[in-house]
Formats: sequence, C-alpha cells, structure tokens
Amino acid sequence: MGNIFKIAARNLMRYKRRTMLTSLLIVIGVCMVVLFSGLAGSFKSMMIGLITDSSLGHIQIHKKGYVASIDTLPLNMNMKPQQYAKLQDVLDADKDLEAYAPRIKFGAMLSNYTESTSVRLSAIDPAKEQQVCTALHTRLKQKQSGDTPILKPGEVVIPERIAKAMKIEPGASIVLVATNNDGSVNGREFVVAGLIEDILGPGGKDAYMHIDDARNLLRIKGGEVTEVVLRVKPGVPLKKTVMKLNDQLGGFINKKGKPAFEVHTWEKLSPFSNIAGMIDLMIITVKIIMVAIVLISVLNVMLMSVFERIREIGTIAAMGTLPSKILGLFVAEGFCLGLLGTLTGMILGVAGLLAVNAMQIHFEFGRMKGLVLRPEINIGELLIIGGIVLIASALAALQPAWKASRMEPVDALGHV
Repeated sequence: MGNIFKIAARNLMRYKRRTMLTSLLIVIGVCMVVLFSGLAGSFKSMMIGLITDSSLGHIQIHKKGYVASIDTLPLNMNMKPQQYAKLQDVLDADKDLEAYAPRIKFGAMLSNYTESTSVRLSAIDPAKEQQVCTALHTRLKQKQSGDTPILKPGEVVIPERIAKAMKIEPGASIVLVATNNDGSVNGREFVVAGLIEDILGPGGKDAYMHIDDARNLLRIKGGEVTEVVLRVKPGVPLKKTVMKLNDQLGGFINKKGKPAFEVHTWEKLSPFSNIAGMIDLMIITVKIIMVAIVLISVLNVMLMSVFERIREIGTIAAMGTLPSKILGLFVAEGFCLGLLGTLTGMILGVAGLLAVNAMQIHFEFGRMKGLVLRPEINIGELLIIGGIVLIASALAALQPAWKASRMEPVDALGHV
C-alpha cells in the first residue's frame, strides 16, 4: 500500500503545473468553507448566547397549553403553588441544571400620570433570574455589574423605547394597572429603577418587576408562577435535557388526564431559531459547492491522466499487474491530490480565522452595539470538512481508475 502512494505522488509530480492548478482549486474551496463555517458558526453561537443569556434562558417549562396562547399572556394558565412545588423537587434533583428561576408574565397599562401605554411585564426573582440569564444586566442602560440586583421590591425596569416616548427618566414614579385572573382591576405606584434595551430592535415593550410586587398587584396568593426558566450546565445537550425532563414530568397529570407541564428549548420560543436554521442551510450549501468543485477538478485531472497514459497502463498490465493494483494506483493519485489541497486549504483557512480574531472586528445587530466577532476553530468541523474532501477526491478518481483497470493490454499497447 505504501508503494502505491509513493508511485501515485511521483506520477502527480510528472505534471506539476496541472497538479498545482487543480490543487489550487481545492485549496480555494476548502479555505472558503473553513472561513465561512467559522465566521457563520461563531455569529450563530454568539447570537444564541445573547438571546438565551439575556432573556429566554436555555429551556422553559410552562403549564400544558400555555405556549399555544402565549401572545395573550393568560393568567389562568399559571402553575398553581402545588404544581410549582412538585416541579421544584424535580429541578433540584437534576444535576445537569446550573440554575432555574420562576417568572410571572402578564400585561398591564403603564401611566406617567399624563398618558398611558400597554406593556408586557416579566415579574422575576432578581437573584435567581441573574443566575439563569447571566447577561440580563448588560441590557440595562445604566452601567451595572452582574452581582447587583437589577431591581428591588417597589421598582420596575421599563423599555427604553417607552421611556423616550413618554419622557420617563430613571427615578420617576409611574403607575401600573393590571387585570386579575378574576376580572378585577388593581393599580400600584412604582419607581423606575432603570431602562432596558430590547434585544433585536425598537419594537419591544417588555418591562421587569419584582415577583413579589406582581403577586401583590394581581392579588395572587401563594407561589403561583407562569413559567420556570432553566440554565443548563456547559456541555450538556439541550435536547437530552428536554427528553429527560419530559420523562420525569410525564407522571404529573392534569384533570383532563394529560401531562401537566410542557418543556421547550429556546428554539421553540424565539424567531431567531429560523435565522439559525438558515445559517446552517447556508453552511451546508457552501459545503455542497465545495464538493462539486473537488469532484469536477479531480475527475478532470484523472481522466486526462488516464488518456495520456494508456500505453503505460498497457505496459504494466502486460507485466502482470493486477487490475485491482491499477485501480488502487489511480484512486491513490486522486486521494493524494485531495489531501494536498485539503491540508493547504485548512492551514490557510485557520490562519484566516486567527487573523479575524486578532483584528477584533466590531459590528451591530439590531440595537446591540459593540459586538465583537470571535470565530472559534472547531476541530470537529475541520475533520468533517477534510473527510468530505478526501472522500470526494477518491470517488472522483474512481471512474477513471475503473476505466484504466479494465483496459486490455493488447489494445492499450496499440493505442496511438
């Protein structure tokens, strides 16, 4: 086998210019795929991290049927205190979870005493929330560390867009009016602790308040919650965690005999999952284009090699070389051609990613400013790309190699 590869490498060097040009095509293809995969993959990972760490969390658990009517923020779909207590027992025993936090979600009217507007409120336990959404404090307009609670009882954090429209400054008093589950209306005065930026643009109307204040405003008794947000430990697959939670919570049945809880990853709750899917599709498309480049390049070179060496093939066949050996020789040539282009392309691609990392490229996405593109070098992705190119090279050489191995020595020697 070693001799076959030595002969294959020597044969490639007989046509240096053609070998270099073909290798250059493969190098460009591999280099572009490595660069695109690294940049697109890092952008996707960064955006997912921003969304999950500053708002959604990794996984959310609701009462069965809540997500289907999530736009109306129905209070009658909240978990009862007994349900939440049972859920806590399961979550406390799960070693794959880093933290979890309860929330109450509801709609209200916000008034600055001269005008009013509707808002969506997330009532949170600040200490637990910041363990789950570790980047929540970075959305605040006021500079703040992750150790400082973003609000206290009696305070609210309102969207920057609403604050500008209604000329509300931090420290100002506002009134929140909400309708309870039983249809009665209640209002309370709060102090604006700060302003918060929406993640993906100026259309957000999501405000935050303390969970104890929400229970008081809505006249909720006990530990009733709307949702529980989970943060999974690094390296733990979300799908595996969701499957395990579904198994653990499957034993809790509601009055209709159906599961009491539903578990969703952030992908089911965020429109950005569609963008992430498009990024994955683009990466696959680029890989397909790369494979096409490799197949056409290697196939063309190997066909030319076979036609130029017909008499040579006839000679070695007449000397008793088995067809399988001739087949292996030409496949080895295609493989070596792909290997040369792959290694060079990967070196250039990785160098390009390191250069982008060193340049610290800043960009904006929506209202998020100061984002830095930090492409990561994924060894697994590099191995996949390399494997695809090598397999494609060997397959492209297979047809010409098969043709060469099936030549009759007499016909080949008589070829002009």
